[in-house]
Amino acid sequence: MGNICIIGPRNSGKTTYLAALAYKMRASKNSKKFNIQPLGDDSKDIAEKAENIICQGASFEPNKIGGMTKGVDDLPLYSFNVEIHNSWFTKPDSFQLNVRDYPGEIFEKIADPNQSDPNQSDRDRSDQKICKEFIDECLMKDVIGCLILLTAWDRAADALYNKVMNRFIDLMDDRDRTKDFRLAVAMSKSERGELWSGRLDPETDLFRLHLPNTTDTLRNSRILSQSLVRFYAISTFGVLDRNDPRPNRIDERGKYGKASVLRHTKSWKPYNLIEPLHWLSQTTKSNEKVK
Repeated sequence: MGNICIIGPRNSGKTTYLAALAYKMRASKNSKKFNIQPLGDDSKDIAEKAENIICQGASFEPNKIGGMTKGVDDLPLYSFNVEIHNSWFTKPDSFQLNVRDYPGEIFEKIADPNQSDPNQSDRDRSDQKICKEFIDECLMKDVIGCLILLTAWDRAADALYNKVMNRFIDLMDDRDRTKDFRLAVAMSKSERGELWSGRLDPETDLFRLHLPNTTDTLRNSRILSQSLVRFYAISTFGVLDRNDPRPNRIDERGKYGKASVLRHTKSWKPYNLIEPLHWLSQTTKSNEKVK
């Protein structure tokens, strides 16, 4: 069993990713069958929401800091039991994950230069206090790693992501987590035509190509163990068909602003949702050795 957290900017698809994880059982192209069992009321609830919201062509309400009174405790904690069946003749690789889904504002405020500004409003100070609580929980010793979902690939996004990653590595160092805390960095919504062809080698064909500064920060850090960083491409909605690689997704403006929704329920085949979680889960034994 391992605790992980999921962070990423607003609209990077974190909650939708978790809903799909709770709802779908799928097989990878390598014929490794995955069985995902939601555990607890929160996980079962989000699985039901996936059926009633995603499958109906609607989108989730985004998580927001505003209105939270209990900080971290305001957010649900999702638990999953995952089995990977490598073959009929071997015992399944099984692991349990407890996942916290933080609001996108947390990611964007990590590198906020106004964190210690004495002239902040009461609302800003409250938001910063909540952000600190989230980061403190994220980097606790019993959290084995973090899934970071990134979604944009232009120059401005690279500058923001690079700034956040630099600060996040410093926070890891402050808490002595640079040797035992894994970072699975994933390009979400990789079904987009500009990205889909780069999914097989995401570090080279997605991150180094589109987010070079962010990639260099993660790969060339002197304090971060390189075995703790791995790059992924994932897609919650996938494409329509192997012979029709159009995104199984439509972008539209709805109740909560611009959002991505499922195009065809019958063609819903998420891509690569389990792999980063499986890699993160493998840290448990190695982390125990480090400690």
